[in-house]
Amino acid sequence: MEKRYASDSITVKTSQILPPDTNAYGTLFGGKLMAYIDDVAVISAVRHSRSTCVTASTDSVDFLASVKLGDFVILESFVTSTHKTSMEIFVKVLAENFGTGEKRVCATSFLTFVALDENDRPIPVPEVIPVSDQEKELYDGAELRRERRYERRAQSIKMAKEFSGEIIKQKER
Repeated sequence: MEKRYASDSITVKTSQILPPDTNAYGTLFGGKLMAYIDDVAVISAVRHSRSTCVTASTDSVDFLASVKLGDFVILESFVTSTHKTSMEIFVKVLAENFGTGEKRVCATSFLTFVALDENDRPIPVPEVIPVSDQEKELYDGAELRRERRYERRAQSIKMAKEFSGEIIKQKER
C-alpha cells in the first residue's frame, strides 16, 4: 500500500462564534467545539485513507483558553500516525479576535479513527510520512499515546462490566 504524507490530510475550518454557539458567559460551548473537532478530524482521516472513517476514540481535548462571542475559531487537523486500520489525528484550535486579528491556541486534541469498507469492516490504511518538525514530533510521541489509549480503554471496559445496569444512587443522609 502506498504511503501518504501527513500534509496531504491537512484540514482547516474557520467559523465565527455567534450567540447560539455560546453559554451564559458569552463563550463557546465546549460540546460545540468538540463537534467542530470531530468534524475536521474525520475529514483528515478520510483524506488519508480515502475511505469511510469512524471515530474510535477521542483521546483528549484540552481546553486552554476560552473562545468568545464574535471570535473566529480556526481548527487545523492532520494525520499524525497510523496503524493497520487506524489513524491518530491531531487537532489544534485557535481563537482569533475579529477586531485585532490576535490569535491564541485555545484547545488541542487527539482522536483515533478507523477506516471501514462497504460492509463496515476495518480495512488497512496507508502509512503516514511525517516531514515537518511538528509532524515528526507528533509522530515520535504517537506510540506512547497509543499505549495510554489502550490502558484507558481497558479501564473503561472494566468499569462498564462492573457498573453495567446500575444507576448511580444518591447517598442517603
